[in-house]
Amino acid sequence: MSQSEVVLKQYWGFDHFRPNQQAIVEDAIAGHDVLALLPTGGGKSICFQIPGLIREGITVVISPLIALMQDQVENLNKRGLRAKAITSGMSYKEIDYILDNARFGGLDFLYTSPERCQSTLFIERFKAMHVGLLVVDEAHCISEWGHDFRPSFLQLKNLRTLKPELPILALTATATERVKADIISQLELKKVRTHEASFVRSNLHYQVKKTDNKLESILAYCRTSKAIGIVYCQTRRSVKEMAKALMANNISCGIYHGGLTKLEREQMLKDWMTEKRQIMVATNAFGMGIDKSNVRFVLHYEVPSSLEAYFQEAGRGGRDGEISKAWMFFEDKDLENLRSATLKKFPAKEDVLNSYRAISNFLKIAIGSGKEETYPLDLKKMCQVYKLDYETTFHSLKILELNENLLFSEGTFHPTKLRFLVTNRELYNFQIQYESIHPLSTLLVRSYPGIFEYFHAIHEDEICKRLKINSERLTQQLEFMQLHGIIDLNLRSNLPTVTYITERLPDTHIYLKPSIYKERRDNAIQKAESMIEFCLASTCRTQQVLAYFGQDSDPCGTCDVCLKNAFPENSMEQEILTVLETPASLIDLSTKLGASEQETEAALRNLINKEQIIWMEGKFYLN
Repeated sequence: MSQSEVVLKQYWGFDHFRPNQQAIVEDAIAGHDVLALLPTGGGKSICFQIPGLIREGITVVISPLIALMQDQVENLNKRGLRAKAITSGMSYKEIDYILDNARFGGLDFLYTSPERCQSTLFIERFKAMHVGLLVVDEAHCISEWGHDFRPSFLQLKNLRTLKPELPILALTATATERVKADIISQLELKKVRTHEASFVRSNLHYQVKKTDNKLESILAYCRTSKAIGIVYCQTRRSVKEMAKALMANNISCGIYHGGLTKLEREQMLKDWMTEKRQIMVATNAFGMGIDKSNVRFVLHYEVPSSLEAYFQEAGRGGRDGEISKAWMFFEDKDLENLRSATLKKFPAKEDVLNSYRAISNFLKIAIGSGKEETYPLDLKKMCQVYKLDYETTFHSLKILELNENLLFSEGTFHPTKLRFLVTNRELYNFQIQYESIHPLSTLLVRSYPGIFEYFHAIHEDEICKRLKINSERLTQQLEFMQLHGIIDLNLRSNLPTVTYITERLPDTHIYLKPSIYKERRDNAIQKAESMIEFCLASTCRTQQVLAYFGQDSDPCGTCDVCLKNAFPENSMEQEILTVLETPASLIDLSTKLGASEQETEAALRNLINKEQIIWMEGKFYLN
């Protein structure tokens, strides 16, 4: 066994790598610059975690996804590996401690966002770190032509300047030819080794269907399937609407979106992973880093904003290699809604500037202050106070993020974290002076080893239960200890956060780059039009997806277009597939088709044999 295979077995328990993984791993271990494209489910994290353990020094991972960073850190810690993440919501002292730990060799992996690694504090500590590998995850974010451009990624090349011999491993699930070239250029990769898996998923059957009632179409599909699935929605409101409809039809489901607390998300995920709930209804916040192999269908209630997003979400089905269906239902209005939603993402400049002023005033940030500071933001309350349109303000925040004025993190739950600032002797004296605090402080010390050295996320419900106090009383006692300099405290928050990348600027000094409007707007419109074209096109779905990413293939033979073309034009079987957008009985079908029951039944049997339809409780359904 190679060294990489030994590590794979030791920490992950696998005997073999997945396709393409080992070649990426070996190139990274050897110190080459690597660009790796692995579709969703291809196992990207293994590709940098194993080289990170084998190469000498700490592995620094740059990722734009807070939830994914936190999940990976927890998973690595469970395997006995030393990992920490620097995210928004952390105090200066907590970040300072983690960076010190990294500098002195106390970590195997350090995760951070591209914005955080531009701070003076990070750069100074990075210079002193012994770094073995720099990983750029979701590398498509570095490209203005990518589907989730983050300007802060453009500064990552500066880290390479500080350590010229440091190898870089860039990973992404999706990238067009233009985006791949942009990644290599922007990161200044040298003699790059490129690994690109084929985007063909032969076991994933794409089905795109125009319907008069997409909600009823999804309900009809879910009523006929007992398998595990996902229904993707574009908004939290749609998630709630879809989940309510499923539950009204006695279909077991959970919900997942950025507005849930961490505990709520964990419980929903656990119920779905253990199959206590059949279907997960979710926004695109669901899926990153979640590896459930037996997802038999992925349905889309609304049209995604791009083919990249659609391919990633649909690709979460069938990771075990068995057949999985990717259904997208749309109504005529959905395509126009996609166009209008794309334009709404680019508010007028005066609206953007007005939002910046309102946020700064609401948070009481003086001109010239706030740089690299993070603040919780009750966006709804702020809009009410200043009489602003919520949607316009939300998209203005995104523009300000692209313009590199601030970083906006939507509704990620941050648990209460704390660290003791005093010695055991000083704590003992404090406990004698304030006896009411003694039970809490003693419980914290006993429950969280190392709490004098570094921050711990505490389980407030468990603490309240053991001390027989309510959450309000717990908060009061924690704040009392903070006031007296006993602990450094970051209280829990479900609110979105705003991090100022620069100090607050006067209104007259805010310059919005022309590219934010012209180039980004044009790119977003082009992506939306590609998605609309995909919905309406009459060529093989797999060929359309692969052509978009610069690959090609033969017709898949399994998508809705290929199946339609497989039948003689105007044949009864083709007509049945069209009619069965709404489930129907044999009598209903024969009446609609104007054919005898015998003729209709013969065609139905052919379609059942081809696994295109199923029969259940007296009705025929599309499969």
